[in-house]
Amino acid sequence: MDVRLLSAVAETGRAAVHELAAYLNMDVREVAARLATLSTTGLPLVVGVECDPNGIRNALASVGVQPQSQPGGGYQAPPSGAGAPPPPQHSGPHSGGYAVHGGMSGPYQPHGPYPPMAPQSPPSPGQVTPPPQQQPPQGPQQASPTTPAQQPPVAPNTWGPPGSAAWPRSEQGATGGPTPRPPAVPRAGKVGSKLDTVGPNGEPVSVLLVEVVDPADFLFSAAGHTLEEGQRAIVVHIELTNRGTTVFDSPPDQHLLLVARDGSTVSRSSVTLSSRPPHSSGVSPGETGGGHSVFVLPEETELRSVEWSPHADPGPHSLVWDISDL
Repeated sequence: MDVRLLSAVAETGRAAVHELAAYLNMDVREVAARLATLSTTGLPLVVGVECDPNGIRNALASVGVQPQSQPGGGYQAPPSGAGAPPPPQHSGPHSGGYAVHGGMSGPYQPHGPYPPMAPQSPPSPGQVTPPPQQQPPQGPQQASPTTPAQQPPVAPNTWGPPGSAAWPRSEQGATGGPTPRPPAVPRAGKVGSKLDTVGPNGEPVSVLLVEVVDPADFLFSAAGHTLEEGQRAIVVHIELTNRGTTVFDSPPDQHLLLVARDGSTVSRSSVTLSSRPPHSSGVSPGETGGGHSVFVLPEETELRSVEWSPHADPGPHSLVWDISDL
């Protein structure tokens, strides 16, 4: 399970815990606990937390708890002196016993939008400073009080509000300039492969490339359509399974593309065929919706792949099927 979790993290480089949980069909609390534990093993992994500070304080007040003035939900710093343990360097799910209070029993549902929290020094209540990368333990170490000079620098917050498009795909740093982002690594397969990803609203979906008919000129003509000189028609059949709890409310082939060997793309045509029904809009939770998409392109175009994306622009949740050998 840890290998699957790390593989999903490596695909995007940065993601919200609830998005990873939805993609892997895991409990969000288990994902958070596993990530927190893995971050203590020396891996280049930082687990971050964001919140609405006022909302958290109001939630505490509603159950009769007075929010503390120290970050970390009431941690009281020990008096200085020999043998005093240093204050914790991060908060959130910890590697010991894992408990959740406040009645959070189901998958995390983001409520927002929340205003982004700018980093401050020292951190304000409810804001968590991303922890520094931790190395494997090298042996017994003597605990000593941590002085302000030993505190790690506060990393700039470039993730944006939780649940927003800026969370996994921030492109602006704290100074307003562009920050490097690892290239998208879409999941790939061949004709007949079912690939898992998420829809435009984060709902987990699976997409199966059933068939590619190339050329499909005879189907095009049988439906009463006429191709111009030098054109050919192609029919692509996909099926989308909604594994989430909300309706996938757009046609499954809305952002389906053909990619040529030179990198150019071909969008689907508005033409429909009588013998191959098109996609209809909307796939309910737990159901599978299928249909056929028609593409018209120059006859000499050599194709490389079929590409499906939840949004208009390809990204880390795009799917690619290689059809170069058809």
